Amino acid sequence: MVTFLRRRIVSSAIPLLVVILGVFFLARLTGDPANLYLPLSATPEMRADFAARNGFDQPLIVQFGDYLAQIVRLDFGESLRTAQPAAEAVLRAFPATLQLAGVTMLLAIIGAVIVGSLAAYRPNSLADRVASFLSSTAASMPDFWFAIMGVLIFSVTLGWLPTSGTVGAAAWVLPIATLLIRPFGVLVQVVRGAMVSALSAPYIKVARSKGAGEQRVIFGHALRNAGAPVLTVAGDLTVGLINGAVVVETIFGWPGIGKLMIDSILQRDFAVLQAAVLLTALTIFALNILIDVCYALLDARVRQGALA
Repeated sequence: MVTFLRRRIVSSAIPLLVVILGVFFLARLTGDPANLYLPLSATPEMRADFAARNGFDQPLIVQFGDYLAQIVRLDFGESLRTAQPAAEAVLRAFPATLQLAGVTMLLAIIGAVIVGSLAAYRPNSLADRVASFLSSTAASMPDFWFAIMGVLIFSVTLGWLPTSGTVGAAAWVLPIATLLIRPFGVLVQVVRGAMVSALSAPYIKVARSKGAGEQRVIFGHALRNAGAPVLTVAGDLTVGLINGAVVVETIFGWPGIGKLMIDSILQRDFAVLQAAVLLTALTIFALNILIDVCYALLDARVRQGALA
């Protein structure tokens, strides 16, 4: 297991370096920060002084080398807008994203396990067909469209829910519902497929012949053995939630890492943007490694294939 884990960490180093390289150079394509942070009447001397104070007067390759040296020292620079350490701004925003993604994924897993298991218990029944139709629709629905329609119906037209903010339980409804719909639809299909296979396995027949109740058969035997593919897909969807939070947080004014990235791009706050993308990438890589480890613990064939 240690060798397996070490190989996964090493294999993640190259994509991480690509992310660092990409965000550094792409951020510079948004324009010159001096155009935002200096008055229109700024003289060439004022612009040159601004560039020198922030290191923008150096060639890009030199700036990138300095940035890599800062990362090694865990120094992510200062925000151009607030003059505060960029890491502080990112660490303040990231918990809001993790809370939103965590609650959403928990609700999606619980709901999908219940609906998918019930649908698999009687394949091709009316309940199964309804669950399959609704889950397919949910899995293919664009979250940005759902978010806009949710605001239009429940906030603007009916006035039931706020359009932004985090105060009160009502403020969580639309962001969670928007992020929830696609993972829920995908997981219902995965749970149903895995449970149909598990419920037709010989050990289920043995358990029933010994007098085990249907609830124990479904949730005690079949679901436990169907957990590996569900775990893998749930982990991938959690990674997607963190990435997809950018759109949802922007629409609903959620003070998370996604909104911070958008604001940093608009404000050309390179240090904050770079720190936000780096922390998000590290979190995603850590989640992927955790998923692989959990899957390897559940299935010895994965460990053996990774070490071959």
